Amino acid sequence: MLDPITSPALAPQHGFFTRKGGASSGIFAGLNCGVGSTDQADIVAINRARVAEAMGVTTDHLLGVHQVHSPDVVHVTGPLTIRPQADAMVTTTPGLALSILTADCEPVLFADAKAGVIGAAHAGWRGAKDGVLEATLDAMESLGARRSDIAAVIGPCISQAAYEVGPEFFEAFTDDNPETRRFFVGGNGDRMLFDLPSYGLWRLREAGVGHAEWTRHCTFSDPERFYSYRRTTHLGEADYGRLISVIRL
Repeated sequence: MLDPITSPALAPQHGFFTRKGGASSGIFAGLNCGVGSTDQADIVAINRARVAEAMGVTTDHLLGVHQVHSPDVVHVTGPLTIRPQADAMVTTTPGLALSILTADCEPVLFADAKAGVIGAAHAGWRGAKDGVLEATLDAMESLGARRSDIAAVIGPCISQAAYEVGPEFFEAFTDDNPETRRFFVGGNGDRMLFDLPSYGLWRLREAGVGHAEWTRHCTFSDPERFYSYRRTTHLGEADYGRLISVIRL
């Protein structure tokens, strides 16, 4: 059984899918939808087909991009022959499912139900810092959405308690904007703990989004439900699965 997490804030059909209900095994056990992983390609295809079926679309209408930690957004109007390099998508086309892959970064789903505009963004620290969330809002507005009518929901991602960073990371944020000090607390030695979901919420709210929330699920701390790049690194595993988050009109 698939076990997608949903939010009442998002009217269109959507889901932040967990590991549950997948065909992968070993270190990828569960619903690994990462085409870039070293999992068996035919098994990943089975997992993605299960997600597409759950979303009521064919596999060619389950769209994704080649994520590169950028602020770039693409407007999609139909099935893609290649995955463009970008980290967010927007559409007004019914029947298209926008998907984002993550394993600690923020998956963010957007919707203006009144205007019939949806979006999906992959926001790691770099993408969020460089403006991918604001760029997604801009792209939705260009399609007729009103910023004040947009709901944005951050799905499962790494929480502050698990996100230890070094002083250079802290300085990269605070040199740009001293206000971002609020998203760091002290860790061991010169290390600090970064609050990625709170930072994402702050960026969304500062940008004027109508509603912003986090589902409050930590990918690192719940291995039964979520993949986590950082947990895999700590365990010395060779690779990791990718979670998929999807929204459609």
